[in-house]
Amino acid sequence: MNNAITLSSLIDANNLKTLAGPILIIMILAMMVLPLPPFILDLLFTFNIAVSIIVLMVSLYTKKPLDFAVFPTILLITTLLRLSLNIASTRVVLLQGHTGPDAAGKVIEAFGHFLVGGNYAVGLVVFIILVVINFVVITKGAGRIAEVSARFTLDAMPGKQMAIDADLNAGLIGEDEARKRRAVISQEADFYGSMDGASKFVRGDAIAGVLIMLITIIGGLIVGVLQHDLELGAAARNYTLLTIGDGLVGQIPALVISTAAGLVVSRVTTDEDLGEQVLSQLFNQPQILVITASILGVMGLIPGMPNFVFLLIASILGAIAYIKQKSTNTQSPESIAPPIPIVEKVEASWDDVTPIDTLGLEVGYRLIPLVDKAQQGDLLKRINGIRRKFAQEIGFLPPIVHIRDNLELRPNAYRIALKGSVIGQGESYSGMYLAINPGRVTMQLPGTVTSDPAFGLPAVWIETALREQAQINGYTVVDASTVVTTHLNHLIHSHAAELLGRQELQKLLDHLSTQFPKLIEDLVPKLLPLSTVQKVLQNLLEESVHIRDMHTIIEVLTEHAVQIQDATELTAIVRNALGRTILEQYFPAGTELQVMSLHHELEKILTQVMQTGGAQVGAGIEPGLADTLLKEARTAAQHQEKLGLPIVLLVPGTIRFLLAKFLRRALPQLRVLSHSEIPDSRRIKITSVIGGSR
Repeated sequence: MNNAITLSSLIDANNLKTLAGPILIIMILAMMVLPLPPFILDLLFTFNIAVSIIVLMVSLYTKKPLDFAVFPTILLITTLLRLSLNIASTRVVLLQGHTGPDAAGKVIEAFGHFLVGGNYAVGLVVFIILVVINFVVITKGAGRIAEVSARFTLDAMPGKQMAIDADLNAGLIGEDEARKRRAVISQEADFYGSMDGASKFVRGDAIAGVLIMLITIIGGLIVGVLQHDLELGAAARNYTLLTIGDGLVGQIPALVISTAAGLVVSRVTTDEDLGEQVLSQLFNQPQILVITASILGVMGLIPGMPNFVFLLIASILGAIAYIKQKSTNTQSPESIAPPIPIVEKVEASWDDVTPIDTLGLEVGYRLIPLVDKAQQGDLLKRINGIRRKFAQEIGFLPPIVHIRDNLELRPNAYRIALKGSVIGQGESYSGMYLAINPGRVTMQLPGTVTSDPAFGLPAVWIETALREQAQINGYTVVDASTVVTTHLNHLIHSHAAELLGRQELQKLLDHLSTQFPKLIEDLVPKLLPLSTVQKVLQNLLEESVHIRDMHTIIEVLTEHAVQIQDATELTAIVRNALGRTILEQYFPAGTELQVMSLHHELEKILTQVMQTGGAQVGAGIEPGLADTLLKEARTAAQHQEKLGLPIVLLVPGTIRFLLAKFLRRALPQLRVLSHSEIPDSRRIKITSVIGGSR
């Protein structure tokens, strides 16, 4: 029973597919050893020709090199197949060549007689020409293109990876899409590297073909004259003609495969196959066709020239140019809608009072194509992606971004407003790319020098033609839409607390009430008003603490709201409950906490300030002490940054809120944590002490 199951599984269709490759390779290798009858040789030679034509057709209709990623392997297999056939046919030629021109099968006989007219001298010349074309021209050129492409692809990998990371961080793509793009980049490098190596097989095949031909001719003469007592002329005619037919049968498919390899590696990736590219780019301009037709027409009028041929081709080109020009002229322009008459309002009304947009994006007129779907603008789609990613990372859905054009701005300028106030502005050039210097570029690029509007990194606006060069030299290259969306994404994260208004909070609670309705009902408005819950969440967001774990936040507030109504105290309690989540934003699980700390004398002073009512920003702190605290905190933060560590200050819980508010304006990247927020299982290492120089 088990044997039957095993046998049925082996003959399953899927298993046959997996066995096809090993069986084919074993058969090819067996052909080098086992003798084959002429009829089998005819079948295999015909199969070789069919495979080469199939490969050529696939390469013509392939739009991207990776669509034919198996091509390097096919090059190796077809090369092995040709060499095996050469060995098998050589064996038959030497054993049976004395019997006549059909000793090695009808295919070799047909190539020896039909293609070269039975003249072995002509066949020898044709064979050598085919080898030269294949070896010197096509294979060498395709190999050089594959080598350069592999080198450029490897050099450009870091820049492409950083561009993917930039799109991922901006919310333009998800993790799955980023993973697919990274896989494509890796496959491109593997493909061109494999093509570079596979081209050596084709070159070796051409050399082997010449050597096999010479060896077969010499061996045939020796066998025919010494073993079969043939005259030298008859032996030369029989064996040379068979050898040349054999060589042509192998070299013509080799030439076809080499041509396919050149087509694959020399193509520029577009959404068109090769035929569509040629027709759209070579014959698309009527002026060029008219000029060419005129030159041929003049040459056709010269006495002694083949007038009919020149005039015929000139007429055909002229007709194509006429048809192209006529089709261009007959395309009707889009009808322009009449302007809408402006109706002047006689009296003002409440309709004239328009609310201020929570989030607004104003663009200059040259950036309008970025938001116009009719012009393939994708800025709206990307902004929707940012809002979706923000909701997934932070825990609530930000307001809609209202986009409008502003003729008062510079043509390429944009600005981002929060509740009517400008919080960010910059410039973006549609159709160009921003090459950002992450600090390790290898050359300077020509273009408009600027800085990244989101993070202030040095950058330069470059033309599209320089994009690949910029990526190769270590730049992070992004398009105009990505520049705007990355800046917007950075700003909405920085102002997340202000974006959580009453309306957004109410929608969030309504959404949560579908999951745990009783918990929401017990808290708002029975125990806490909506404004206090909003303030607690805003306190968390101001210090970059996400509010995705609303279940824990609501439970903690419900538990302590009976005794405590102050939003600041409730925030501290919620932070303690979210301690593990807060900590993992800066230190992954299991790593040592390398943080800054305060000197114990400074802790005492700040504790006294809190006890005397100094909870406001800097209130109660002596000016000299405040200045010293800022300077030493800045120095410690720079030291922490040089070590490549998160800029985190660990302090007692009683003064955490005071220090966080006091240092936030001067050191926005600094995060202040309390001892009560650190789980007991985590190890702490103090890297620097603030206030120890006093």
